Order: sequence, then structure tokens, then C-alpha cells
Amino acid sequence: MNWDDVRVFLAVARAGQILGAGRRLGLNHATVSRRVVALEEALGAKLFQRLTTGTELTAAGERFLPVAERMEADMIAARAELAGEGDEIAGAVRIGAPDGFGVAFLAPRLGELTARYRDLAIQLVPVPRSFSLSRREADIAITVERPTEGRLVAGKLVDYSLGLYASRSYVDRFGMPEKADDLAGHRLIGYVPDLIINPSLDYAAEFWRGWETGYAISSALGQVEAVRSGAGIGVLHTFIARSMPELVQVEAAPPIRRAYWLVYHESVRPMRRIQAVSAFIAELVEKERGLFL
Repeated sequence: MNWDDVRVFLAVARAGQILGAGRRLGLNHATVSRRVVALEEALGAKLFQRLTTGTELTAAGERFLPVAERMEADMIAARAELAGEGDEIAGAVRIGAPDGFGVAFLAPRLGELTARYRDLAIQLVPVPRSFSLSRREADIAITVERPTEGRLVAGKLVDYSLGLYASRSYVDRFGMPEKADDLAGHRLIGYVPDLIINPSLDYAAEFWRGWETGYAISSALGQVEAVRSGAGIGVLHTFIARSMPELVQVEAAPPIRRAYWLVYHESVRPMRRIQAVSAFIAELVEKERGLFL
């Protein structure tokens, strides 16, 4: 079995199409197809179902995927050791994070990391979506739940709180609700229901079971800006809202807690740049733990 063929198999499995895998690998469509066929012949099994929209793993392909990922992890570990990667921190690391944590907390602080390691390139992708680490959409992900499936390494970063907030101008115009049921008379800001990426983010009903979002925004930072503008009352991250003097906490319902987790795929564990970035993020959070609650 040729490792290069296995590497191509992983790229196709992660991209879901031969063309996309070719772009990632810098190979043309014909070469990628030929490598996949060679691997299928070596294994004596069909690994992909070709569709008009791309490719889909067959049952044999699904069984071979974890084997290929273990081979990849061994190759990464061997290259790191033989190339002496341990002597320096260099290369690119992509961090996927929820937009609130990624923009409001990480973005202003990662400059210290790139100053510390001049040969390290950081790619921060702070968007309200989930990231597939097995498909290499990110090297490190910050999640709001501990993953329960896959060959992933996860560590809890910190608990954080969310509370009800309104702008001072909104309260001056419409008053401050005294209890949860008073929210019925107010404009409520929240997520677009069918675009909630994780069940743990569907928390509005924990503040008031009758919650109905009148102004829906699929971004946590977008909700912050809407609340700041006086458009209504919203559930905001405490560590973001408390830095804005134009906002006031609405005490009609108590804050709730969630947690951030730092996660990466087991196959990249040997890479010193992954360990360096993970340690730096954990160090940042620990230093400012009081900010989150």
C-alpha cells in the first residue's frame, strides 16, 4: 500500500469531492482519480461512490477511514521526530472559534503569540459554525460542548456566563422588566432558530419559557450590536457585555453558565506548533478567568 495513495484518499474523504481534494493537494483531477483507483485495487475494495455532486464513502471506505487516520498520525509523529520539529515552533495553525470568543477575546490577544514565535502563522476563523477537525477545516477548535465522538483530544478551558442585557436608551424608553414574565411586553433578540449550530446554544427558554425571538441574528456579535443599538433585550456573553457601559443587565432572570472547550484531532498531537498554540490559549484564559463569570 502506497502512503501517497492513502494521503489522497484522506483528502477526498475530507473534501467530499475529487476536484476539491485536488485543489488541496495541488494535484489535477486525473491524478487524484488514478491514486484512488490504485488504492482501491491494492485493498480489493471500492472506497468511494461517485455521485454527480461529488463523492461519498462506501461501507468499506468508512471502515478504512480510521485506519488511514492512524497511518496519518504515525506519519506526522515520525516526521516531527526525524525533522527535529521539536527545535522550533513554525508553520501555520488554523483556529476555529465561536465568533464571540474568537473576535472579542482571542483576536486582540493572539498578536502576543505571533510575536513570541516569529515563524508561526496563525489563521483565526471566528464564525458562528462548527468545525470538522477530521476534515482539517481547523487544526484547533474552541467548542461550547465537549465532543463525544471521534479521535479528538479535548480539554475544558473555562466556564462562562450569559445574561439578559439591554441598552440604557432602550430601558429609558420601554422600562426595565422586573420578572421573567414581563419579557412578554418587550422586543427580544436571539439566534435564527434553524441556524443554531449546537443544542447548547438554544438557551433562550432557560431565561423565560415563553421566549419568542422578534429580531433574530445568527451571530453572537451581531446580537450584541443589535442590543447596543436599543433594538431590544438579548442574551449576551457577560465577558463582552460588561465592557460596554451603554449596556445594563436585566435581572428579570438569573444568568446561566456554559463552558468553552479546546479540541484538536489526535493525529496532530505530536506537532509542537499545535501544543504551543493550545498552551498559549489555555494560558490566556487562565490569566483572565475572572472575566468570564
